[in-house]
Amino acid sequence: MTQATLKRRIGPGLLTAYGVGVMVGAGIYVLTGAAAGAAGMWAPVAFLLAAVIAVPTALTFSELSARIPEAAGDSSYIEAGLRRHDLALAVGWINIIAGTVAAAAVLRGGVGYLVSFVDIPFHWAVFGIGVGLVLIAIVGVLESLAFAAVLTVVEVIGLMLVIWAGFAAAPVSDWALPLPPPEWAGIAGATVFAFFAYIGFDDIVNIAEEARDPERTLPRAILWSLLLTGLLYALVSLAATRSIPREVLAVSERPLALVWEAGSGRSGVFLSAIAVAAALNGVLAQIVMASRILYGLGKRSRSLLVFRQAHPRFGTPVLGSVIMGAAVIVSAMTLPVATLAELTTQALLIVFAIVNLSLIGLKRRDPATPFDVPVWVPALGFGACALAFVGSIWAVAS
Repeated sequence: MTQATLKRRIGPGLLTAYGVGVMVGAGIYVLTGAAAGAAGMWAPVAFLLAAVIAVPTALTFSELSARIPEAAGDSSYIEAGLRRHDLALAVGWINIIAGTVAAAAVLRGGVGYLVSFVDIPFHWAVFGIGVGLVLIAIVGVLESLAFAAVLTVVEVIGLMLVIWAGFAAAPVSDWALPLPPPEWAGIAGATVFAFFAYIGFDDIVNIAEEARDPERTLPRAILWSLLLTGLLYALVSLAATRSIPREVLAVSERPLALVWEAGSGRSGVFLSAIAVAAALNGVLAQIVMASRILYGLGKRSRSLLVFRQAHPRFGTPVLGSVIMGAAVIVSAMTLPVATLAELTTQALLIVFAIVNLSLIGLKRRDPATPFDVPVWVPALGFGACALAFVGSIWAVAS
């Protein structure tokens, strides 16, 4: 195979759709029930808290992506900001593992929806879907993101239908006045699950070497995708907890289909199909992201140089895509969704905290940048991530 570089083919619209798609596909169809089980009717508060935690870090990533538009963005930022090569490589591997785990959680959840209306063995469905997505990722980034954009439109339509059904259904007893007091330990635990559903804005930076005009495109895509996703999540979680009892949501593998059935009185099979599309989107996005991190790390470590090559025709990192796909398939067959989501969130909170510190270090040495945020933004992002991490440990202990 002739060595080649990645091709700049992606504009702001497709990149924003990529961000929305990976976030929407990262768990809202699967983890709404887990969040409701932990926090009850206060689950929407957990989704809002998760968004608040994400905003300053998203702004940090926006500035860093404009400063250093490279694949394996987190590692590049840490090496430039903290001047720690070993830490940069470690964070790259954490991101790869977290991406694998996140994709496995979404794939497992999506197949759970699939087998509810298609008679197919779970493990064969995981394997077949996983292999198909790897092939799409190899064909090309423009083709992958265009396919993901179509799935994103389908996902958003499905979520809008869920919102309508949730507010059309009769409210559950928890929604009667006076409202029960907040369960803060449960809210903290649900925030961990909810934060998992926002994972994706950070993935955008790893497409930097395939984006046109990355200094402008990346910050816009990061912020727009987070805003649009946050609005959807707040409304969906509110609709779900309003219409379905907490104990039912907590044990369901298809919580949003239950919301549709409660509000419309019709079968939720089609919504299960949309949830499968969401899972496909989320898994594809994570495979694309993790393979680009491997490509970027090849620039920083001679032992990983084998990953620093792209297919001469497709312009994609084939070896990284195959390895990531295999890891996702194996993980999805063996690990439960809630555990996957929790571990992924905790790992990424640590990474985000380090990235925020990196921007503080960069701003002290070089204030000039195409996209600038005040220095208190990464400081706030670091504090929010650290607080969320402590909250996740407290929730587990409780």
